[in-house]
Amino acid sequence: MKILKINGGRKLNGTVKIGGAKNSAVAILPASILCDEEVNILNVPNISDIDALKSILKHLNADVKTISENSLNINLKNIENKEITEEMSKKLRASYYFMGALLGKYKKAVVSFPGGCIIGSRPIDLHLKGFESLGAKVEYKDNIITITAKELIGNNIYLDVASVGATINIMFAAVKAKGVTIIDNAAKEPEIVNVAMFLNSMGAKITGAGTCTIKIKGVDYLKSCTHEVIPDRIEAATYIMIGSVLSDNLIVENIISEHIEALTQKLLEMGVDLKIDEDKVYVTNKNKLKATKIRTVVYPGFPTDMQQIMSTLMTQAEGKSEIEETIFENRFQNLYELQKMGAKVNVIGNKGYIIGPTRLSSANVNATDLRAGAGLVFAALIAEGETTINNTDYILRGYENLIEKLRKLGAKIQLIQI
Repeated sequence: MKILKINGGRKLNGTVKIGGAKNSAVAILPASILCDEEVNILNVPNISDIDALKSILKHLNADVKTISENSLNINLKNIENKEITEEMSKKLRASYYFMGALLGKYKKAVVSFPGGCIIGSRPIDLHLKGFESLGAKVEYKDNIITITAKELIGNNIYLDVASVGATINIMFAAVKAKGVTIIDNAAKEPEIVNVAMFLNSMGAKITGAGTCTIKIKGVDYLKSCTHEVIPDRIEAATYIMIGSVLSDNLIVENIISEHIEALTQKLLEMGVDLKIDEDKVYVTNKNKLKATKIRTVVYPGFPTDMQQIMSTLMTQAEGKSEIEETIFENRFQNLYELQKMGAKVNVIGNKGYIIGPTRLSSANVNATDLRAGAGLVFAALIAEGETTINNTDYILRGYENLIEKLRKLGAKIQLIQI
């Protein structure tokens, strides 16, 4: 097990460069299976989820090579359709993208139920219903999902919930299906647009990505391409919020500002001193922060992935802040860990209340999931004394070179194997 030890209370200044988007890259790597030649993927984040996906691709006999820092070449000419075992799939939630990709290419996928962070009910029924709408048959046995089809035929599919995962997985299955598939009430996140651009670069015919209606005309062949992963908006948001409390002069670069507008507008309301350019944000801690309210919703609203980090920021704001979580029912575990550090919090149903400003103190805390862990790193950077964060593997799943980046800004942080 790995732990983080952080000595807080230090100013963090300088420039931090944001890496490729985890939530885009973890879909693009499985999508490469659909290619009939080879692909080059640029700006791939250096995180453990990517390592897990590369292992699965190699298991399928794909030739995966690192061609430069954060760039991969994936040759699919000798790929084979094999079962994605429980040992492989339990390492990350995004293993479910192999269902759509393998089904789309081979008309058969055998995948164990996916793993990932325990943040509430995360059913994959919408994915499976989408596959069935295209003509596939779904069978379950001993935690293994087998999806088969004699052929996949385009259809109109309405998603009861605008699910990112289901939208992407259905796109994968539909890319080589016969005819036209229309996904209504599709998710609109930037990562979906990025994935659709990747598929189109290979010769897919997808329109409407980024809107609530996506249209896919099936094709027979997908060619080589080079594609770049967009910057990670959640990583960017994390550093901007850290700078809102701890920095006299922090520059967060390699961002797409419109992707984080829900956050930056909320921070401006709180009194954070921000200067926002197209590809970077300048952050300083000059003003007293005011309490605020957020409600998590699908894009372009306030993202659920940012709320646990925002809860740490709220401990430093004056007054009573409120979080309403509408996406996942188990995403307040971090608040109980913040309590150990002196935070004044209360959870009632799907709402969390935080009273600040609070002087945080060091403690021994547990990262219960990826973003909860990031929120605890933020809290530890604020707190006086040395904080120990357990279950650090959760955090390393989604933050590229976290220790190195924070050290460069002036943090005293170390990763220890125990």
